[in-house]
Amino acid sequence: MTSLDDLIRPDRYPRSSRYDPAWLLELDMGPNPLWLLEDLAQDLDLRPGMRVLDLGSGKGATSVFLAREFGVQVVAADWWITAEEAAAVFTEAGVGDRVEAVRTEAHVLPFEAESFDAVVSIDAFEYFGTADGYLPYLARFLRPGGRLGIATPAMTHEVRELGAIPSHVKAVVGWEALAWHTAEWWRFQWEITELVTVTSARLQEDGWRDWLLWSRTCADHRPDGRASNQPVIDMLTADGGEFLGFALVTARKNQAVGRTP
Repeated sequence: MTSLDDLIRPDRYPRSSRYDPAWLLELDMGPNPLWLLEDLAQDLDLRPGMRVLDLGSGKGATSVFLAREFGVQVVAADWWITAEEAAAVFTEAGVGDRVEAVRTEAHVLPFEAESFDAVVSIDAFEYFGTADGYLPYLARFLRPGGRLGIATPAMTHEVRELGAIPSHVKAVVGWEALAWHTAEWWRFQWEITELVTVTSARLQEDGWRDWLLWSRTCADHRPDGRASNQPVIDMLTADGGEFLGFALVTARKNQAVGRTP
């Protein structure tokens, strides 16, 4: 059985290791979001005072992390979690004055053009951001020079190249794996628009191992965690890093790009 202490890993994730694993487990909605965000943030150049949109913020762990660790003002936007539920998490964490909760769908964002210095999306972009027209839509909310960063489940090879979804992946997520792309796919998808310059696009080192450790811990320590996590554990164990991981992608909005009509 895994221990909660297994989630405290100051050698790999020093910032995340300062957070109570039990608190994070209570907010669980998928892979460990703080590990993904901490790794991604190395490429984002977040600075105090920035206004940051946390897109697909879930129950709020990433928004708390952004406010505490980087001193930014956060708008936490999610469709599945009510603003009231998220706001309670922010108040309890002591960041209620720095994080605003908004319930909204990712294609109808209720914000002014060029109103954010950065947009961050952790384990959510695969659900709404793969369409050709989504980056141009999202870029309108970024100021020129603003940063965009995503951490999203990835494949080491495109499903189109493989000719089929690997059977152990298909058994768990089915057709949803079609939205799991390589880091280089994301690089091309974004840069071809000429709206942004991609500053990094990489497969997270041993990301599948982190995902497996987190899933095992959730299975052992969350109510009914075994039923929801065992299929993922089986998928990652069978995969062994051959196909699965996370793409960490960052970009900067080009200065010459004006406001999108």
